[in-house]
Amino acid sequence: MVRKAGLWTLAIVLLTAGLTFVGLGLRGPGGPPQPPAWAATTRPVDHRTPVLPRSVPVRVGIPSIGVRAPLTGVGLDADGSVQVPPADRPGEAGWYDRGPTPGERGAAVLLGHVDSAKGAAVFYDLGRLRPGNRVEVTRADGRVAVFTVESVERVAKDRFPTRRVYGPLDHAGLRLVTCGGAFDRTKRSYRDNIIVYAALTSVR
Repeated sequence: MVRKAGLWTLAIVLLTAGLTFVGLGLRGPGGPPQPPAWAATTRPVDHRTPVLPRSVPVRVGIPSIGVRAPLTGVGLDADGSVQVPPADRPGEAGWYDRGPTPGERGAAVLLGHVDSAKGAAVFYDLGRLRPGNRVEVTRADGRVAVFTVESVERVAKDRFPTRRVYGPLDHAGLRLVTCGGAFDRTKRSYRDNIIVYAALTSVR
């Protein structure tokens, strides 16, 4: 049973082709760091951590790759596509504000650019994450929701796993999404998405 049928229907329409971020291919033909194939195999963590009430996220921290960045809400563009953070603020990440907040039951989704005209952007090293790494989200209520990575995968944009990213969950989950793979200079876009799947494991 889908908890929010309207949201899920919207996601199916908008997101099956994957998310497109501004890409410049600044680091050569190999692109940004890519996760190894084994990292896509889910390493489950305990999902029994109590969920939190709704509270807007304000900052994300990923200690293992040195990320500490402000979060801004993103919604939908006029054409119905999911917004991404402004390209002129590559150090910021976005939270998809039509979905759960981090710590609520369901899949909260954070989006970030991989590079910009200034070089590496906030989620450039997302592909370096491995199961067991931590992601910390500071919320407006002062609580910090701590998530543990369960898997990291690279997928072609035309095979974007919409249901797995945006679908309903029975626990508080987190997804982080950026571009990855090779850079297509004709389309000015990376060919793949890097997706991190995590679950809430503590609150402080």
